[in-house]
Amino acid sequence: MNASGATNGAVVAVAGAAGPAGRAVLLRLAEAGATVVGADADATRLAEAVDAARYAHGGATVTGDTVDLLDLAATRAWADKTEKEFGRIDGLVHLVGGWRGSATFAETDLADWDLLEKLLIRTVQHTSLAFHDGLLRSDRGRFVLVSAAGATKPTAGNAAYAAAKAAAEAWTLALGDAFRKAGGEEGPRAAAAILVIKALVHDAMRAERPNAKFAGFTDVTDLAEAIAGVWDRPAREVNGNRLWLTPEP
Repeated sequence: MNASGATNGAVVAVAGAAGPAGRAVLLRLAEAGATVVGADADATRLAEAVDAARYAHGGATVTGDTVDLLDLAATRAWADKTEKEFGRIDGLVHLVGGWRGSATFAETDLADWDLLEKLLIRTVQHTSLAFHDGLLRSDRGRFVLVSAAGATKPTAGNAAYAAAKAAAEAWTLALGDAFRKAGGEEGPRAAAAILVIKALVHDAMRAERPNAKFAGFTDVTDLAEAIAGVWDRPAREVNGNRLWLTPEP
């Protein structure tokens, strides 16, 4: 176990922990010596992800909670429980995702917006509000949102997705401003950062499409490494910033 750096001993919550990116992040944070608390709506997949991280890094504390992040009260209860159980909360990594698109702008189905607003915006609102106070109490609090380059340069068929991602970014930047103001003249102690990718790729995708290039995609293991690295940088350096893992459009 490479238990060194600012994540060693940190308590980090991971929202959307059961997907491929979530699994990679659980593994990387456990390797770095963090106590990791995953949450997902899918209890079975979450249990598998938690077990995999525990198995890979014996001695690491990795737990999972089935949480409906569309329920603000439930999200607050999860944040409170986590801080009470472990004595602190040093991070929230937001990995709740989803995608809907169309062939053309005119064919956009607004039902897609209804879904993406919940997955990509509402969950960010709930986790940020629920963890805000705990992150401020930490000496290394970090809120990390994973976003997409499409939020900066939307395409015709991705109107709903890009707009939802842009809203989530704006909300996260507002959280960063709150952290900045709370820090006063000494600067922020906590930070809200946005990691921007084109899209994600993982081993199962490569196996399904062995001839695909996945040009510009970020591997989930590289994303996990970048997420862990947010704690190694000063809060004032990452707070309120977009950290690009793909070329800016």
